[in-house]
Amino acid sequence: MLVASLIALVAVNSPWGGAFEAIWDGVLRLSYADLEIGMSLAKWINDGLMPLFFLIIGTEVKREFVKGSLSSLKSAVLPLAGAIGGLVIPIACFLAINFGQSTSHGWGIVAAMDTAFSLAIVGVFGTRLPVTVRGILLGFAAIDDVFGLLIIAFAYTPTFHPWYLGVAAGAFAGILGLQRLRWVSSPPYVVLGILVWIGVLGSGVHPTIAGVAVGLLLPTTSRLSERRFVERVQRPIDKVKEAAMAASEADDASEADAHCRQAQRGLGYIHEMAAATDEAASRLIRVLTPWVSYVVLPLFALSNIRVRFAPELLADAWQAPLAAGIIVGLAIGKPVGFLFFTWLAVRLRLAVLPEAMTWTAMAGISGVAGIGFTLSFFIAELAFSDQVQSEVAGLAIFSASLLAAFAGFGLFSLAARKEA
Repeated sequence: MLVASLIALVAVNSPWGGAFEAIWDGVLRLSYADLEIGMSLAKWINDGLMPLFFLIIGTEVKREFVKGSLSSLKSAVLPLAGAIGGLVIPIACFLAINFGQSTSHGWGIVAAMDTAFSLAIVGVFGTRLPVTVRGILLGFAAIDDVFGLLIIAFAYTPTFHPWYLGVAAGAFAGILGLQRLRWVSSPPYVVLGILVWIGVLGSGVHPTIAGVAVGLLLPTTSRLSERRFVERVQRPIDKVKEAAMAASEADDASEADAHCRQAQRGLGYIHEMAAATDEAASRLIRVLTPWVSYVVLPLFALSNIRVRFAPELLADAWQAPLAAGIIVGLAIGKPVGFLFFTWLAVRLRLAVLPEAMTWTAMAGISGVAGIGFTLSFFIAELAFSDQVQSEVAGLAIFSASLLAAFAGFGLFSLAARKEA
């Protein structure tokens, strides 16, 4: 995604910037019978592909609450306090600067953080940081993502059609029903998941919420125990053996092909059952993450990052309350909010700083919390239809995220030096 972001920045600011943007603004139409859907290529990416990214987020949030750093009240208080501070303080900063302005409805931009970039900075230091840094950051990011998604759902939904939401709710209930029945085969889940997406898209609520909702449903345990797996595949294994034997003894090619197809169907069933013994949440993350990391997010960056460094835009941006609100909110408000609220929770004995964790490392987490990027660009796209406001917001998000990344890296360097 970083490479794609740099390509987008260079392309937008090149002499061919207009042609580059026109590619993503071009309308792509899909039709079937009398049904036709037409959206710009950028909107197809935002509404059609980005739900996969949010599906992973929803799944990771559930895992954190069930098995991770948020699985107990005691362990959840510290990141929860940080997430509340990282929500309230930056929004307050933004609204204080943009009070009474037409740009005040962009307050959701400063509420989001970019988990991927934050974890990448932590990963640079490897074992030189306390082992609890990653856990606290993941816990904080999980709660922060929930807040961000609620903001998208309720603050940036311009129209609402309840009938479509009923379709989504029906498909959602169908997934729950299949889980209660311990249904193993994947295709029905996929079909119902697509119906949830269609229903949410038609309702006016942003379809990324569909990804989160389905992600929260994914079980963190296997759909099929090892004992039931053995029971279910014993007979198909015997049939595969019989079909393979019959194919080898067949008198003609057509009869051998028929037996081979029978054996392949049996092997497909066995493969499906074997996959069901894996934890569904882990399997989905493992399968989708490469596609999301190397296809979806780069496409999102290429189609949505339209930060122009034109002299007139830079002059307007530094005078605009919108840019000031975003930069102060993300680069200052979010880190200060996270650090102050976690310190207050420890001071009031509502939470305990984990063993080996230092306040310098906590300050590093607060620094990278100000990296908005993916979600901030996403919310800016929803918040502003005016091109100038959108460009100013993009420039401010980029600047604030860069400042936060440098601050977080510097603080983590200090923490790593103390750890050594």
